[in-house]
Amino acid sequence: MSFREKIPTSPKSPLRRRRSSWTSSWLNHPTTSFKQVVSAVIQSQSPRSISKPQTPTDFELSSSSNTDRTLSLPDSLLLRILHKLPESQKDDVSLVCKRWLNLQGRLIRTLKVLDLDFLLSGKLLSRFPKLTSVDLSNACIYPSRNSAILLCHKSISFRVSSNWDFVEENLLQREVIDRGLRVLGRGSCDLLKLVVINATELGLLGLAEQCSDLQELELHKCCDNLLRGIAACENLRALRLVGSVDGLYTSSVSDIGLTILAQGCKRLVKLELSGCEGSFDGIRAIGQCCELLEELTLSHHRMDDGWMAAVSCFESLKTLRISSCGKMDSCPGPEELLGSSPALESLQLERCCLSDKDGVRALFKICDGATTVRIQDCWGLDDDSFSLAKAFRRVRFLSLEGCSVLTTGGLESVVLRWEELESMRVMSCKNIKDSEISPALSSLFSLLKELTWRPDTRSHLSSRLQSAGIGKRGSKFFKRR
Repeated sequence: MSFREKIPTSPKSPLRRRRSSWTSSWLNHPTTSFKQVVSAVIQSQSPRSISKPQTPTDFELSSSSNTDRTLSLPDSLLLRILHKLPESQKDDVSLVCKRWLNLQGRLIRTLKVLDLDFLLSGKLLSRFPKLTSVDLSNACIYPSRNSAILLCHKSISFRVSSNWDFVEENLLQREVIDRGLRVLGRGSCDLLKLVVINATELGLLGLAEQCSDLQELELHKCCDNLLRGIAACENLRALRLVGSVDGLYTSSVSDIGLTILAQGCKRLVKLELSGCEGSFDGIRAIGQCCELLEELTLSHHRMDDGWMAAVSCFESLKTLRISSCGKMDSCPGPEELLGSSPALESLQLERCCLSDKDGVRALFKICDGATTVRIQDCWGLDDDSFSLAKAFRRVRFLSLEGCSVLTTGGLESVVLRWEELESMRVMSCKNIKDSEISPALSSLFSLLKELTWRPDTRSHLSSRLQSAGIGKRGSKFFKRR
């Protein structure tokens, strides 16, 4: 006799429980919205559903999690936000989306171009439409991509092969560079600074017509004919001309080019001539025409004798900087005919040969009103040459660095005559000794507002090591017993 188990018929039994549908849930709860019903059904059917019910706010957040909330912000406001980011994070902004990539390109103002094709194709201006400073110096040279040799000369750096001889043979053709300048001019109306090599007069004229606000220009491998195109740059304030560079390229800037420059750029405030030729006539033309010029720099100059006398023609010149010159002026002319630069405040000499006493005497005579004198890493500055600095009438700050021939007596004989001296800096002058300081020089030091005195680096280092006890502590551990 068999007995059959009775199946429980209670409505609370799990076997009799019916799976609820989304329609029943909606009908049983008339106040429930459609979004809440769908959310509840999806959560009940999900194998990883959690016990906590989802609220309407959670549903709205989950449905809008993939929405870019920055789309509602205008570009101007988003640019202001991105502009306040730290510099280390601004490059990562371009990885977010295409819109942020374009906005990040509008934040870039200064760019150094390595490939001219990037400019010729138009990609440069579409990627960076707000550029104000463009450096094309590296892009004007054929690069050796597979070489590990990097050649650097100041602002120019490029890779060269082992059998590479001369930069001039690896420069791009001038027509190609001019085409790049035309493309740059059509798209960069806000351009303020440009650096270029081997450009032509027509290229500069076309650029000047489009970029009327250009204020700073740096021309490498410059010649007289190229300077004719600078006259169209009416708002030019700073100009750097590089003629010839030993081992890289050769070019010539003579009195003709300097005269063209003087007549076309009358608003110049800052001028640098590097590797340029010329004479008294060219420098005088600049001094007479460029009445606003305040800073003049001459480096690696190839001037003819007598050019230095023309410096007195600059009425507004405040800073004269001469660097990397093997000679000053072998024949500056009679001293009684040398004038004085009326507004000059600072004379700076860097890596120059000062053994020619006639040239040094003329330079100090012309700059006798300077209040700041800086001499750095100049050779040939002995006691006799430095004694010519007595011509300065109102020096307040003196800086000497790397003058290895000058002695303590030579320094003392000059600085004691300067009644307005307030600050002095002496660095790495090995023949100036602390033991040779006289009481008169010591009393002068006590009256100075600022004094930096480290003439002999080796003795200064050894004295500091001796005071720290370095070199003696080992005796405590290695004594013989």
